[in-house]
Amino acid sequence: MRTAIALAVAATLAVGAFAVPSLAQVGPIAATPVPDGLKPGTGAPFPKGHYAALDKLPDWGGIWLYTFARTGNGGTPAPPSAPPLKGKYLEDYNAWKKAIRDNNGVVKASTSHCTPPGMPAIMSMFQYPYEFLITPGRVTINQEAWMQTRHIWTDGRPHPEDPDPTFMGHSVGHWDGGTLVADTIAIKDTVPLGTGTSHSDKLHVSERIHLKAGDPDTLIDEITVEDPEALEHPYNTTATYHRDRYGELLEFECAENDRNPVDEKGDTAFQR
Repeated sequence: MRTAIALAVAATLAVGAFAVPSLAQVGPIAATPVPDGLKPGTGAPFPKGHYAALDKLPDWGGIWLYTFARTGNGGTPAPPSAPPLKGKYLEDYNAWKKAIRDNNGVVKASTSHCTPPGMPAIMSMFQYPYEFLITPGRVTINQEAWMQTRHIWTDGRPHPEDPDPTFMGHSVGHWDGGTLVADTIAIKDTVPLGTGTSHSDKLHVSERIHLKAGDPDTLIDEITVEDPEALEHPYNTTATYHRDRYGELLEFECAENDRNPVDEKGDTAFQR
C-alpha cells in the first residue's frame, strides 16, 4: 500500500515540477498515522524531554570500523562461514559456483554496482566505517558505503503487520542494560544473504549489540539469522568494530563511478 502511495506522490511531484502553482490546489499533505503500539504525542517523533535518560545508556560516540577475525598467529582474516542453505537455495548457490568455474572465476553481475548489500551484510562491511546515533526512541546507524541509513526503533512500536520489504528491512529493539537487542524482518528477497546466496521473504535477523567487556573501544554485534525456507537451521555470526573517536564518515556518491557493463539486450554483463 505504501509503495502505491509513494508512486502516486512521485507522479504528482513530477507533474508539479513543471506546474508549481498547481501544488497549492492539492491541499495539505496527509499526515502519516500514529504507528501501532504508540499513543499520539509519544515515541521517537517527540524527543524533547527525554534526552537526559540517554545518559544511562552506553557511550557509542565516534565512528566504528569493522574488524576481521584472524586465523592463528595473526594470519590472514578468517573467511566467514557459509549459511546452511537447503532446497532450491542450495541448488541456486551450487549453480552460481559452477557458473564461476565455467567462466574462469569471473562473477556475473546481476545488479548495479551502486546497489547496497542490505541486511544483514551491511553490518559486516570492511573498510567503510559506521556511526551509531542514540536518540530518544531510536538508534540510527549510518554506514559510509552507499551512505546508507538504518533505523532501529526503540520507542515500543512493534513491526507493522504488512511492511514493505526494503534493503534494510524493518527493525525494532529495546535496551537490555548496555545491550541493544534488535529484531529485523521485511528484508527484500532480492538482497543477497551472502556472496552468491539468497533467501526467502521469511528472513529474520536478531542482534545483540554491546561494548566488549573491559574494552570500551570495541563494539560487538552478535547476529542470529533465521529463514525456515532457505536455511537448514539458524546460524550465528559476530561482527566486531573498533572505535575511532574523532573520525568522520566521508561522502560516498556511488553514481559518479557506476560503470556496470551492460550488453546489447540491456542485461548486466560479466565484470572484467
